Amino acid sequence: QVRLVESGGGLVQAGDSLRLSCAASESTAMINVMSWYRQAPGKQRELVASIRSSRTTTYADFVKGRFTISKDNSKNTIYLQMNSLRPEDTAVYYCNAVRRYLSGARGELQGYDAWGQGTQVTVSS
Repeated sequence: QVRLVESGGGLVQAGDSLRLSCAASESTAMINVMSWYRQAPGKQRELVASIRSSRTTTYADFVKGRFTISKDNSKNTIYLQMNSLRPEDTAVYYCNAVRRYLSGARGELQGYDAWGQGTQVTVSS
């Protein structure tokens, strides 16, 4: 199973920017979908943005126009550029990878759904 390591979190003021990184232990070109989730204290984990192997991206409504997800397959890393940060963006941000593939003579479905350890983002008002 792939290992994911997030970095780039920190304490910033409202209106500032941060860029999160998620380094994968295997080729991101082989991973079907990579995503950023976040979880604020007392709340459920929620999807922030996803990028498929085709580079198609999707965003939660609350970050559209402010956040951008991207990936660099040569570095096996995805990024989340976060602009115009708000106090309500404060959360632990997690990287997620989902891979599905057929394996073996019988074409058995294999894969994983992996998570990183998270990185804290705190936005002060």
